[in-house]
Amino acid sequence: MLTAVKPAIAATPLSVLLVGAREEDFFLVREILERNRHTLAADLDHAHTLEEAKAMLQQKAYSLLLFQHDTDNSEAVQLLSQIQHTRVTIPFILLTEDADERTIAEIIEAGAWNCVPRSRLDGATLMRTIHSTLALHSLQQEQQIAEKSLRKLSRAVEQSPDAVMITDRHGIIEYVNPAFEALTGYSREEACGTTPAILKSGEQGPDVYRELWQTILAGNVYRGILVNRKKNGERYCVEESISPVRDTEGQITHFISNGRDLTERHRLEAELQQAKKMDAIGNLAGGVAHDFNNLLTIITSYAELALDNVIPSGPLQAKIQEILSAARRAAELTRQLLAFSRKQPQILRVVDLNSVIASITKTLPRLIGEDIELIFRPGEQIGRVRVDPVQIEQILMNLAANARDAMPQGGRLQIETGTVTLNDEYIHCKQAAIPVGQYVLITVSDNGAGIPEHQLPHIFEPFYTTKAPGEGTGLGLATVYGIVKQNKGFIWAYSEPNMGTVFKIYLPCVAERHQTEAGAESAPAALPRGSETILLVEDELAVRRAAAEFLTLQGYKVLEAKDGVDALSIAGHHGSPIHLAVTDVVMPQMSGGQLAKELSRQRPGTRLLFVSGYAGKTVLDHHVAGPASNFLQKPFTLKQLSSKIRETLDRNDTSAACTQ
Repeated sequence: MLTAVKPAIAATPLSVLLVGAREEDFFLVREILERNRHTLAADLDHAHTLEEAKAMLQQKAYSLLLFQHDTDNSEAVQLLSQIQHTRVTIPFILLTEDADERTIAEIIEAGAWNCVPRSRLDGATLMRTIHSTLALHSLQQEQQIAEKSLRKLSRAVEQSPDAVMITDRHGIIEYVNPAFEALTGYSREEACGTTPAILKSGEQGPDVYRELWQTILAGNVYRGILVNRKKNGERYCVEESISPVRDTEGQITHFISNGRDLTERHRLEAELQQAKKMDAIGNLAGGVAHDFNNLLTIITSYAELALDNVIPSGPLQAKIQEILSAARRAAELTRQLLAFSRKQPQILRVVDLNSVIASITKTLPRLIGEDIELIFRPGEQIGRVRVDPVQIEQILMNLAANARDAMPQGGRLQIETGTVTLNDEYIHCKQAAIPVGQYVLITVSDNGAGIPEHQLPHIFEPFYTTKAPGEGTGLGLATVYGIVKQNKGFIWAYSEPNMGTVFKIYLPCVAERHQTEAGAESAPAALPRGSETILLVEDELAVRRAAAEFLTLQGYKVLEAKDGVDALSIAGHHGSPIHLAVTDVVMPQMSGGQLAKELSRQRPGTRLLFVSGYAGKTVLDHHVAGPASNFLQKPFTLKQLSSKIRETLDRNDTSAACTQ
């Protein structure tokens, strides 16, 4: 027994709305749709009036509208106009009679998809009209979607942050997007009609471009990093992706290039690498300085001990003095190494800048060279400032190094000082938030190449440099700016190409009641003696023995300990008072800071003096007292050690006692 095969019926019937008052049309259309349900499944609803049709359209999504139209009826045009203002397009078939061609043309123009005379409203005609209308509507929709996609694609390309360029098969540019214009400096009008050769920088050889063309002409995607040239000659790095575009027959007709600017990323990566390198160099400098300081302490200590045992004014005395002089110069170089590593905290003093700068200018000629004339013009009776002299040295060395690089053929570097009073008028002129008051002005000027105007606003930015790779860190002027700001000062730069550069640094004056402090390295004329008991903790044997011998000669009773553990053991077994513990900060097994805590429990009255060959930053990291109070930086002379010990013992306050 054979089973009849039923035709496939759509899962979702077509929703059709008939609009019009004639009931006979509704019954006729419904009958036709029912008879043809095997080819088109459809459900028919009926709206008798335009208002009813509007309400039904809001409640239900219809796929087809049939509209009964009379000659004098304008409702069809009105309904079409309202439907067109909605987001959904509904195919619209007009059922009309006695309408002239002009009326039908107006309705079609208003948006009707088709028209069927009521006198020919039979099954074949209606179904054919519905099928053709739906097919036309569907086609207008693979078109609307395509146009929408094209518009999206066009907007995406136009608004892409990457530079997009389209060329024909021969490399003639037909299109560039705004990002391309912004990156390269070429406008669309300038670029179109040329070739990408306008971007060649000369950084890549012919082999690179040969490989590029071989890849894309073979139908493959080329990916690579290129260095290109902007219209103004500036070079930039771009991550390039070039793809072939094929027609419907598979033939390559165009190429599309997508370029991502890597210049900023490469700059940041280079800065990061430079920062890591600088940090590594700084750590190395700090470590090397520590070893040097210990060695120099040994040299100076034994030279001093030897000097006390030779005939005055004899030939051996002069030779030992030369050893001490060389050791002092080596200590100065080590101090500069620590300053370079930027690990030394501020040791602020009220100073006369003229004296500080005069001392620094003695070493600057070695930095700038003999072909640059160095002139120092100290101002008369300038105000006092509270600064760290080491940081002033950093400022002048950085500015001098920049001036030297700006004068490769030689020139003049001039440093001047003076006192100025900044008033409201000056501050308003500068448009800067500067407190009014009296400042010491340091002016550093050269007659070198100068700084271009567009670079001047950026010179104090970290890592900003105009020098070739490997010739500058971009940290020099940033360091200068940071130091000036750290000292509550202000700095400005003035420059013109080929006219030189002037830096003006303003440092606030301190009140007159502040007395100028003596330099840390100055030693008293007569060495003070003592009879107190000193616990000397030093892991470097030669340093410990030299210091112990000298202090014993000065009258002190010295207890030697090789490290912190040994020191605690000695302190625990010593029955008499220990007036002072002189201890290295960084030692094996137990640091000077840990020793201080333990001594505070055993002997709370024992005072402390810390010494170290490491930078002050490392000292502070070990939680010892500030470097300006009970700390002595290596390398030191035995005379400096003696003075610092006497100063610590005679201090009235208890800040140097074991209360850590």
